[in-house]
Amino acid sequence: MKISMGTWAFSFGPYAESPVPLPTVAEQLARAGYDGIEFGGFPPHVTLEAYSSGAERKSLRALMHDLGLGVSGYAADFSSVNPAVAGNHQRYVDLFQRQLELCVDLESPMIRVDTVAAPGSIDDDDYHNALYRVADVWRDCADLARTAKVLIAWEFEPGFVFNKPSEVVTMHDRVGHPSFQLLFDTCHAYMTAVAGARHHKRKELLDGGVEELIEMLDGRIGAIHVIDSDGTLIGGETSTHRPLGEGSIVWDHVAPKLLAVPHIEWWCVDLCFWPGAQQQIDSSLAFVRQLAQTQKSAATRG
Repeated sequence: MKISMGTWAFSFGPYAESPVPLPTVAEQLARAGYDGIEFGGFPPHVTLEAYSSGAERKSLRALMHDLGLGVSGYAADFSSVNPAVAGNHQRYVDLFQRQLELCVDLESPMIRVDTVAAPGSIDDDDYHNALYRVADVWRDCADLARTAKVLIAWEFEPGFVFNKPSEVVTMHDRVGHPSFQLLFDTCHAYMTAVAGARHHKRKELLDGGVEELIEMLDGRIGAIHVIDSDGTLIGGETSTHRPLGEGSIVWDHVAPKLLAVPHIEWWCVDLCFWPGAQQQIDSSLAFVRQLAQTQKSAATRG
């Protein structure tokens, strides 16, 4: 297993007014000993506008190679086109094609997507049809991704619609494409399975919490983000990503199940919206390494 960190942690929330330049982030991660980086496709980092030319993309690849960093994924910005809206199908697919080309040029094996629409933004009588519309869009995108040998990973979370456990399964089934999998963020998983945050109508909780959700999504997980949760939301919208070991996730129970998920090459540390994320770079890496080593030793003893 390789360990990366997402660059959006240094451009969102507390860092929005003074983002850390991408080269600085990459240098800090390399110095700390990370295996790779996960690119955020939001200003001012890896956007279509900032990296519009082949020369710019080649330069970024060269920087990563020089620093010895691999790329675990690309969190593209699709916020300008809501896939749940009728009539946006082709607009989204066209944007996806452009983002996919950038993803390939960055040598990223994965492109992250979300549903864009916020909970409560879809009328009840259109809710299920909207889920099907999104699935139909992503199925066409998955065909493009398969040709490009890139995996689409959907990150379900309280900030966007269709975040109940059963809805996640329904979406994956509805897309029904081998190039479409789920991005399992441990913090969002806690808020989905344990807190039932921003569920449509009635909450849908799992008695077994995060561990049960991992089991429920067996064979569907294609990417993993690791971070802790204290069961709260930021601004009533998305999950509070607490530093590892400072929240309510029982890692001794969750880690073995995550390590057993097949075909996972990377764990990405996600400090999104956390103040002082730069000060958590070294400790986060140490936590994940120790976690993996402890579970490996336990498995060996077993």
